[in-house]
Amino acid sequence: MMKKIFAQAYLWVLLILLYAPIIIIAVFSFTEAKVLGNWTGFSTALYHNLFTGGVSNSLIRALENTIVIGLLAAFFSTFLGAVSAVGIYNLHGRKKRAVTFVNDIPMLNPDIITGISLFVLFVALGITQGYVTVLLAHISFCTPYVVLSVMPRLRQMNPNVYEAALDLGATPSQALRKVIFPQIRPGMVSGFILAFTLSLDDFAVTLFTKGNGGLDTLSTYIYADARKGGLTPELRPLMTIIFLTVLILLIVVNVRTSRAAGERK
Repeated sequence: MMKKIFAQAYLWVLLILLYAPIIIIAVFSFTEAKVLGNWTGFSTALYHNLFTGGVSNSLIRALENTIVIGLLAAFFSTFLGAVSAVGIYNLHGRKKRAVTFVNDIPMLNPDIITGISLFVLFVALGITQGYVTVLLAHISFCTPYVVLSVMPRLRQMNPNVYEAALDLGATPSQALRKVIFPQIRPGMVSGFILAFTLSLDDFAVTLFTKGNGGLDTLSTYIYADARKGGLTPELRPLMTIIFLTVLILLIVVNVRTSRAAGERK
């Protein structure tokens, strides 16, 4: 009994620590106070400023860069991760264990190590740092997570379906597009959402690969803004909207996945 109570208490404390900062930001997004924690009365002025252009152009550009890089990185890493997962799944023995281990390394590495490594690589290759290097960096660290999302779907799939498609006259590429990909689509969707979220969240890798050309994403913009002595108030409603959007997207995907699993049963 005590063990159950302790486990539930631990869970609630953990949830409070995780979500209390987000709730505080959401609450104080409905006041005009420039300092977080100073309530000056209910107001939607910050949301009005956010949607009517009452914020700095640099914040708008950072938001646009974040969304575009996130979507592109998620798209390319989902494709690469799905193809890589199929290849890893069809390996056997030591080769499979070795490639799986190599795929796991970027996920275990601290972000700062990945960022410095990519920075050194781009400098060594003489590649000018900017939009392209940030995009390549995001694709490189998002792809292993997509592989991890797709692999369980491959294990659940009937291994004879691919060979049956080949026997019926399909080429390997046709069998991959029309047989394998539809079977693993839920894992690809989950991988896409995870990759997009990771790209939105990234700071260290972006900081080391964005160069000095003035490129900023939300994370690097917030870092630079905080160093000036405070955060732009409009960041509070923006963070609230991003959190709610991701939350709703995850709920929709999970509901659809649960329904699909129920229909298969």
